[in-house]
Amino acid sequence: MPSDADTRDTALVLFSGGQDSATCVAWALERFAHVETIGFDYGQRHSVELACRGTFLDALRERYPKWSRRLGDDHLIDLGLIQALGETALTGDGEIAMGANGLPTTFVPGRNILFLTVAAALAYRRGLRVLVGGMCETDYSGYPDCRDDTLKALQVALNLGMDKRFVIATPLMWLDKAATWKLAASLAGPDFVELITEHTHTCYLGDRANRHAWGYGCGNCPACQLRAKGHAAYRAVAP
Repeated sequence: MPSDADTRDTALVLFSGGQDSATCVAWALERFAHVETIGFDYGQRHSVELACRGTFLDALRERYPKWSRRLGDDHLIDLGLIQALGETALTGDGEIAMGANGLPTTFVPGRNILFLTVAAALAYRRGLRVLVGGMCETDYSGYPDCRDDTLKALQVALNLGMDKRFVIATPLMWLDKAATWKLAASLAGPDFVELITEHTHTCYLGDRANRHAWGYGCGNCPACQLRAKGHAAYRAVAP
């Protein structure tokens, strides 16, 4: 097992196939010598994002040689047990709305906690130290497992439970969606912004038939609206 000193320049990015996690992949590739990615198939309604993952990573390797040298293996993990635990609007056909408990019906209880726990278990075996996630509580859908306090507490628990020194990095935590688009542009310019626009997926309904200035989606679900609003704000000030 590599020592913590040996693994400090390595990262594992939680890459769903969406805009935020795609930006995090580039962010990690700019900072770490070796980066791997992990995604999860949990019966999500927008499972088309899983296909987008491969397309995006292939394009990244082809267009950015510097990053290609740093980008290692991609891991796709079957977490169908999440769907088996109970249906939500993100794992079934339920209405996307605000629930009686004050949380969106797209909230999947325990999802990010489980994602990071599985990611840490893989990182332990792969000799990777930094776990990178696109969680954000500045401009987000109201999920409590995206909050900074949740992730700090989870980092402590993972380090104690595995006797390792993992770091959970959340580069988007305090950015709104416009700033996330701007970050993507600062990492690799307008071509990278176009790559995200064309080859990532956000729409909760899995719509890849309708192309907008900000990418593909139904244009009406909360995820589409958030992405569209952020893109419009970014374009209003972009050079």
